Amino acid sequence: MRLKLAGAAALAALLASGSAYAEQTTITVWSWNIAASALKSTVEGFNKKYPDIKVDVQDIGNPQVFDKMLAACAAGGDGLPDVMSIENHKASIFWNRFPDCLTDLTKLGYTDQLKKQFPDFKRAELEVGDAAYAMPWDSGPVTMFYRRDFYEKAGVDPATIKTWDDFIAAGKKISAANPGVIMTQADLNGDTEWFRMLANEQGCGYFSYDSQSITVNQPACVKALDKVKEIKDAGLMSAANWNEKIQANTAGKVASQLYGGWYEGTIRSTSPDLAGKWGVYPMPSMTADGPHAANLGGSSLAIASSSKNKEAAWKYLEYTLGTNEGQVTMLKSFGLVPSLLTAVQDPFVNQPQPYWGGQKVWADILATLPKIRPSPGTQYFSDADEVIKAVQTKYLAGGYPNGKAALDDAAQQIASATGLPIAK
Repeated sequence: MRLKLAGAAALAALLASGSAYAEQTTITVWSWNIAASALKSTVEGFNKKYPDIKVDVQDIGNPQVFDKMLAACAAGGDGLPDVMSIENHKASIFWNRFPDCLTDLTKLGYTDQLKKQFPDFKRAELEVGDAAYAMPWDSGPVTMFYRRDFYEKAGVDPATIKTWDDFIAAGKKISAANPGVIMTQADLNGDTEWFRMLANEQGCGYFSYDSQSITVNQPACVKALDKVKEIKDAGLMSAANWNEKIQANTAGKVASQLYGGWYEGTIRSTSPDLAGKWGVYPMPSMTADGPHAANLGGSSLAIASSSKNKEAAWKYLEYTLGTNEGQVTMLKSFGLVPSLLTAVQDPFVNQPQPYWGGQKVWADILATLPKIRPSPGTQYFSDADEVIKAVQTKYLAGGYPNGKAALDDAAQQIASATGLPIAK
């Protein structure tokens, strides 16, 4: 009897510590590409704390995760893994169309205190009232990546570039001093990246903050689209897709790239021979004292309501996304920018980075996180973005008299497609 009691006491102690409740449990995670590799990099640290929870991260591709989730949610959750990666701007599609498909994380331990460790712009698309259907993961605080040598040859100090007009003036000098080098590039035919970055900086997006109306033709969005055209018309922006930008970076044909902070890893890994020649500076604004922060990209992690391992899955989210250790591991390994506000205090974040000429690029990039304004994608983001792509292409080719006319047309098209009203 004494031995049996001792055994029971030991079991109780293990259960209390959280290390045995999930004995021999395996959780499955769907993700893609670098994101999947980053999640895999956290497993070793996670298993030191929870050795009995095995983590099977499956890289099934970005569109495949989204498509499989839609199909599985439509089928009542059948076939979903325990944990899934979701791009923020597509996230609200799931809880609008399938409100019972994903778990409300507040029921598992996602407290208000933990929520507050993430910036509002990341939470805006993941929460409905008091419920939270996903936990913020990486983000894309926008920064200007630039070639130090090209700027120096033109006598341009990036610290003096405060406005987009400053950027245009600097671009003319840089292009003149570096024949064959374009100031910047944008995927003008296949993406709305530049327009969305500049609009978000100015506090405007496709939809209102409450997701109930269309705001893409508001004055701040018009200013953003007009500025993109102004940069292009000045001969300082060429059209280039993702791969073409990488080729231009490596070939030394572009002086600046505006992107989310995650582009750090892209430049560093695809142009290794250019170590020391790249730097970053804050994105310019419409006025010198205007906002200098925006977001492009970023994901979250959600737990399926159909999961049989919700507690174990939550422990993985809590460690991977809710601790500096988990988030900074992914930053170190694959350049995924943390959304966790406390990560900026991590020693690695404040270290000079050799590739970037000794600049503390992560401290500079992460410092903008609290300043970024929310820009909800809503369940209609994909529909709206297709409209904006076509309107942007037409406007840049001279198909509208001005940006207001272009975005008024876009707003009408989005209203017809979604049934939402256009904000007054």
